[in-house]
Amino acid sequence: MTDFKKSVFQGRSVLAEKDFSADELNYLIDFGLHLKALKKAGVPHHYLEGKNVALLFEKTSTRTRSAFTTAAIDLGAHPEFLGANDIQLGKKESVEDTAKVLGSMFDGIEFRGFSQKVVEDLAEYAGVPVWNGLTDEWHPTQMLADFMTVKENFGHLKGLTLTFMGDGRNNVANSLLVTGAILGVNIHIVAPKELYPAQEIQDLANGFAKDSGAKLLITDDLDEGMKGSNIVYTDVWVSMGENNWQERINLLQPYQVNMAALKKTGTPDDQLIVMHCLPAFHDTTTDYGKEIEEKYGLTEMEITDEVFRSKYARQFEEAENRMHSIKAMMAATLGNLFIPSV
Repeated sequence: MTDFKKSVFQGRSVLAEKDFSADELNYLIDFGLHLKALKKAGVPHHYLEGKNVALLFEKTSTRTRSAFTTAAIDLGAHPEFLGANDIQLGKKESVEDTAKVLGSMFDGIEFRGFSQKVVEDLAEYAGVPVWNGLTDEWHPTQMLADFMTVKENFGHLKGLTLTFMGDGRNNVANSLLVTGAILGVNIHIVAPKELYPAQEIQDLANGFAKDSGAKLLITDDLDEGMKGSNIVYTDVWVSMGENNWQERINLLQPYQVNMAALKKTGTPDDQLIVMHCLPAFHDTTTDYGKEIEEKYGLTEMEITDEVFRSKYARQFEEAENRMHSIKAMMAATLGNLFIPSV
């Protein structure tokens, strides 16, 4: 008879990728792929039947809110959205007090906001799993979707090379560098020197890379950084809460993902994809895009429309995978799952 044990994820919070081993991250990625297959086949998977989940949003979102909402419903849970005007974290009420109240009413809590300390304090005091939907430092739910997308396209992760072009010190770049290092994916950060990842992030990633064999490169040289890339990844040049557009444009224009940059990879077409966590400023069809064109004279920013709509682009698969990977994360940490004992 097979022995079973409760999942090592049960009751855990997901606050940053650095808290998980390669085996654990790979499990969540593969579980996401499995749940995606069930979804496509119309097979119910109500691992969270009767559970209630709080969704706390200091920052607005399209993909994170949609992904958590649909993932919760698919799992049989009830999601309750609490926006910036609905919560008083650290204002009228301390994070500790809020965490204790919500933890007594909900079975799990998602937080998307600015401060990493807030999500860590929620996890310390809530008594239920807390999931980081994004902070200024880390973006773990994006990473699960991103590396799930990579595995879908290549069939494996270890040994591939992912190159991030743009603001190398934002939360996505931090997370890609560290998560790739854990998983054995070679990570190149191609950015101006002023926007290199913080030294503490580099040191953390280098420590993981020694164990996994990942090769890490941080450079401002496009020829060096793009060479051999399988995945070219970019993000907006100005993150939410910042307004230094002209400064960022001046620094980052040479690091736009365009066809010339893709050619520098030297990678065969069938071994090259492009990813973007969205939203992307690739044309002027939105009011925001028109405003950027009027103020700064640009019709495209971090990625050209040509690349965005090309055969290499995987950003919409990546966006959909937010739902499936978040579903895997919530089910694993809250679903009382059991796994075979090795």
